[in-house]
Amino acid sequence: MNLNKEIATFAGGCFWCMVEPFDQRPGIINVVSGYTGGEVENPTYEQVCSNTTGHLEAVQITYDPAVMPYEQLVDTFWQQIDPTDPGGQFNDRGESYKTAIFYHNAEQKSIAEASKQKLAASGKFHKPIATEILPAKTFYPAEDKHQDYYKKQSFHYRLYKKGSGREDFITDNWSAKIDKEKLKQELSPIQYNVTQENGTERPFQNEYWDNEKEGIYVDLISGNILFSSNDQYDAGCGWPSFTKPVDKYEVTEKTDTTHGMRRTEIRSKTADSHLGHVFEDGPEEAGGLRYCMNSAAMRFIPKEKMKEEGYEKYLYLFS
Repeated sequence: MNLNKEIATFAGGCFWCMVEPFDQRPGIINVVSGYTGGEVENPTYEQVCSNTTGHLEAVQITYDPAVMPYEQLVDTFWQQIDPTDPGGQFNDRGESYKTAIFYHNAEQKSIAEASKQKLAASGKFHKPIATEILPAKTFYPAEDKHQDYYKKQSFHYRLYKKGSGREDFITDNWSAKIDKEKLKQELSPIQYNVTQENGTERPFQNEYWDNEKEGIYVDLISGNILFSSNDQYDAGCGWPSFTKPVDKYEVTEKTDTTHGMRRTEIRSKTADSHLGHVFEDGPEEAGGLRYCMNSAAMRFIPKEKMKEEGYEKYLYLFS
């Protein structure tokens, strides 16, 4: 498949926390941490942190717009930050931690400005949106130790994201507010039990455990994409099993110690619904993971109906 390559640049405070949300998403080719916006050439981390260079910590993303549109990148950016803070982000204060969208062309500028105006008009925040929309300047990659920090220093990264206040802010301000009483009226008993009460449906007695049709699985409540039939396989467990999600951003992991076991629970990011668990006994040639999901938490959309139901952009999965 021939990729169209474009560049997007975002400053969202500490760049350690700005790689993971974009990395490993469909259409993302590369994410680099670095410095931009100032005049000092080839600055070091120490120089930038001194707030004397004019540079901001930022990430530069190489992406395929046919798979991951710029609008979606901008939406993801907003969901990582406090856009009303003009003096930094969370516990990180000073010029180098300010937020900004650096546009690379007129189309990006127009999309970013429209998105900012929409956010300001939404009433989500009572204070003005402080994030600036600026023309892109020279981007200087940061030192190797700062690249992919969430992978290299995963334990410290998690502590930092939590301790800085970013994680709680995202949960409190960017998570969907679910009306469980309304859901109870709209969902079947098993759908409600699985998604809202962390239930598990019976193996071999659920809708998709043996589905062999081509298509995608979306979150029952939010409608966001979760899995593709391309990654589904028969694990012999009686539940629909997958080697990976289509878009890792759409699922979250949570430690589950119920039933005398220690497992990794998988939840939908937007609706915070229980989906199932992930295990490390999947096919080695496909990464070794088994996402064991509940049919009752998902809706299957056959390939031939994806365009009709508004999921045309995911048809590339079957090309």
